[in-house]
Amino acid sequence: MSTPARASDLPIRLSDVEILAGGVTILDGISITFSAGAPTILIGPNGSGKTTLLRAAMGLIRPARGRITWDGCEVSPPTRRAIMFQRPVMLRRSAAANIGYALAAAGAPRAERPKRVAELLSLVGLDAYAGRPARQLSGGEQQRLSLARALARDPAVLFLDEPTASLDPAATKTIEDIVRAISARGIKVVMATHDLGEAKRLAGEIVLLHRGRVIESGPAPGFFAAPATGEAKKFIAGELLV
Repeated sequence: MSTPARASDLPIRLSDVEILAGGVTILDGISITFSAGAPTILIGPNGSGKTTLLRAAMGLIRPARGRITWDGCEVSPPTRRAIMFQRPVMLRRSAAANIGYALAAAGAPRAERPKRVAELLSLVGLDAYAGRPARQLSGGEQQRLSLARALARDPAVLFLDEPTASLDPAATKTIEDIVRAISARGIKVVMATHDLGEAKRLAGEIVLLHRGRVIESGPAPGFFAAPATGEAKKFIAGELLV
């Protein structure tokens, strides 16, 4: 019997989760909950486990130990979850057709797709680029198109892996504005970033990872104003965590 689609996968709970790759521990005893509300931002040095945590919460990786539940269920098809990878691949078709393909893959009724394509292009500010080949868009424009494709799934939860990496300040601001708009629509955003300034601008909650462990987590204002751990103080100050 198939598992019925859920209205929302929230809260997502990871309980003592361990994930291995080639015998190496990538996540080590992670226990954290992602609940509805403002964006949760994952920060930490390269290799700290941010991407793996996103993939695990999406349901793309099975833990070697521990449990992951979506609204209390250990088996939950990702019908209300979407993920945007750091380097998304553009299909060899127009911007509009890229979104149309994502809508078809999500099972959207054919008659509704043109309207939804237009809505999603408008949301990410690409109305004027509907007919342009996606691979001819700039890096920032491709990231915005990738966001629109992820939103074609009508997710309750959206995972973003470094969506502004390598973008200039103007393109970064555009992506951040879209993230705020997405969050204002009630979609839970869980996002990894290397940029502390971006984390301060977007986060409702911060999770600091280091060597596959959660070092500190909590509301963003308190984390940045009065970090509780030495590692957090060092990271905020720009010192290296080794």
